[in-house]
Amino acid sequence: MAHFEIHVVDAARAQSFYHGLFGWDFSPMPGGEEVGYALISGPEFGEDKGLTGGMMLRSGRMPEAGSPVRGGSMTFEVADCDASYAWALANGGAEALPPMDYPGVGRCAYVEDGEGNIVGMISPLEDV
Repeated sequence: MAHFEIHVVDAARAQSFYHGLFGWDFSPMPGGEEVGYALISGPEFGEDKGLTGGMMLRSGRMPEAGSPVRGGSMTFEVADCDASYAWALANGGAEALPPMDYPGVGRCAYVEDGEGNIVGMISPLEDV
């Protein structure tokens, strides 16, 4: 994956959610003002790394909360899946799939971000 995008209705709310959940930062992209495009940078991605991300205003209606997956889902590595999941629920997110252990993989959960997107988090198994 070289680039990902998140579509939102309320950019300020979404940026606050993802900054708190994953520590991401956002900067307006020159030329993307009409669609509210912001470039996303994080600890392991950004313009100077192999993966880039963007956030833009949704061009249509926001999918109904609780409906099936509404596009691709993204899963990001976190130090503590349960703590990140709890943070998300306390800060505008909603349960999509609670934390579960996946043998040979790690602990994973999914939340709705308040903008019609589902995002995953995983704490991989530590090498023993």
